[in-house]
Amino acid sequence: MSRLSNEGRGGGGRGSPAGPVAPPGTVIGSVQRALRLLEAVAAHDSGLPAKALARKVDLALGTTYHLLRTLTFEGYLRRLPNGCYVLGEGVSRLLNEGSYQAALSRARPVLAAVRDQTRAAAYLSLYEDGEIVLKDLSDAPYAPRVDLWVGFRDAAHATALGKCVLASLDPTGLEEYLAGHDLAELTPHTITDAGSLLTDLDRVRSSGVALDEEEYAIGNACIAVPVRGSSVTGALGLSFPARRLDEVRAAVPSLNAAAERIARAISLTI
Repeated sequence: MSRLSNEGRGGGGRGSPAGPVAPPGTVIGSVQRALRLLEAVAAHDSGLPAKALARKVDLALGTTYHLLRTLTFEGYLRRLPNGCYVLGEGVSRLLNEGSYQAALSRARPVLAAVRDQTRAAAYLSLYEDGEIVLKDLSDAPYAPRVDLWVGFRDAAHATALGKCVLASLDPTGLEEYLAGHDLAELTPHTITDAGSLLTDLDRVRSSGVALDEEEYAIGNACIAVPVRGSSVTGALGLSFPARRLDEVRAAVPSLNAAAERIARAISLTI
């Protein structure tokens, strides 16, 4: 591992077999020192005390203590009763979120392929911590999106994506979701009665397809199928002008195949 002096020199050429290379224009020495400490801790399963870590990364003991306190406070390190430092939950969180991002990046080409095949904007929503969140979408000039965006988590009762996920939940999860979310009227076609929504969800379960016929936005329709895997509950959907509904229904088999590919990609990565 590259060493770092007390003056904050960066170890050159990390990952370069040709030897040292010039650092980029702006390098923050304190960040480099913190990263070297994390690397040193990760290399020892049982952890190391501050003095040993200071020697490992060639840092002054005072600087080492300051960095260790900061990393511990932020959750990236944990101090054991014997004074040794081990990796904290913050590192695990980063790894998990990185795996999640990698899974979503694998889903992106599938969304684009579905969009091009159907000439309709494609969307992926996932159930996370009690919310139905739009995680990605793929649109184009010939396949414009409706008024949805990445991170959108409202109006599940009025979108095919939302209804598809709701229909996939167990009774307890569904009851908790509906208890915490209003059935707001977005158009004259929006289902605002809980009983009617539950009946609609029964239809989604039996058919395997959820529909939004101008319930979220006048003039637009949406069709969605479930995305189910060992570690994922979600929906893959398309939006398009309402006049194209019968035409797009024919794409359901292709949509189901794409949903299976996405579910495998996410389940294998996470």
